[in-house]
Amino acid sequence: MRQSRLEPIAVSAAVFDAIVDAETPPGIAAEIPLPSLERTGSSVFLEGIQDAGNVGAIIRSAAAFAIATVTLDRQCADPWSPKVLRAGMGGHFAIGIRQVDDLVAAAAGARLICTVVHGGRPLREADLSGRIAWAFGAEGAGLSSQLLAQAAERVTIPMAGGESLNVAAAAAICLYEGFSRPGGGS
Repeated sequence: MRQSRLEPIAVSAAVFDAIVDAETPPGIAAEIPLPSLERTGSSVFLEGIQDAGNVGAIIRSAAAFAIATVTLDRQCADPWSPKVLRAGMGGHFAIGIRQVDDLVAAAAGARLICTVVHGGRPLREADLSGRIAWAFGAEGAGLSSQLLAQAAERVTIPMAGGESLNVAAAAAICLYEGFSRPGGGS
């Protein structure tokens, strides 16, 4: 606290319990301004993903694989909620995060790579060079027809069995694939 020059404020146990959501908090809490990171590079668009754990896991993977920005629509879980923050494991502070009213408009002009369960080009055959924008949709519903209409390419992850992957697992696979290729992850 000497470095920040902030003085701690002690609160009663009842007040502390009201401001934290963990069952067994470590006894310290902080209020910080939300970071506003402006970065250029590849991006991720999330549409309708309501599970906070999935949103946080995608943010964590995005940070791990050099994604610059994650943009969410208003139907997604709040990216700054405690559960998303926990699942993001610090990824929030390495990338730009924004929530928008119109995801289709926000994605306009991007080289959009849309993930689909069936009928897309196999991921390993897709052109993932340069700056791209990944789009991931809610489990069950997938991406909207409006967002799919903007796709430069639709990709599918080939699987040996099962109906589909969890959206966070699919995102991690796609982001890794883009990052690991020569010229990818820009």
